[in-house]
Amino acid sequence: MAERHYRLSEAQVNELIAAYTETTDGPTRTRLLAVRLYGSGYPVTEISEITRCSRTSLMEWCQKYLAQGPSSLVDHRMGGNSRKLTAAQVADLKERLQQYSPQAVFGSATATAEGRFWTVEDLQRAIQHWYGVYYQSRTSCLSLFARCGFSYQRPARVFKSRRAADVAAFEETVEKNS
Repeated sequence: MAERHYRLSEAQVNELIAAYTETTDGPTRTRLLAVRLYGSGYPVTEISEITRCSRTSLMEWCQKYLAQGPSSLVDHRMGGNSRKLTAAQVADLKERLQQYSPQAVFGSATATAEGRFWTVEDLQRAIQHWYGVYYQSRTSCLSLFARCGFSYQRPARVFKSRRAADVAAFEETVEKNS
């Protein structure tokens, strides 16, 4: 096994410990800890187990630390989701969903045969039609439904293999035997 050349001085270790205790941000603390452990000679497998980071990420963090110091390990991700509709558009969508049925918007080309109730597929089409935005994720559409005051309802099970003539014949038989 090759000898590791990445070693931190005592001053660097103390600098990482100080930065670790000063921050309350979890991802930043993880990075600071991982770099300190690696620079102190811990094996990569142990560091990965402790911090749940990949070897690639660990090496990137170490390079960043050496080049720019502990401030380079701060987590700059914004968090949250990237909402594609503004608050005003969501309010408008809520009004439209309550005012119109999918059949009123799309005619007979709705996701359900009757077109009375909004489905995820119909919502995706409506948003694209009204606002020019496409949501690929079903989860995002379900979250939009919730923000618009709609609840999720599972459709009744329908046997698609049943033929109307067979059902009518069965019902007729049941009536005769009653």
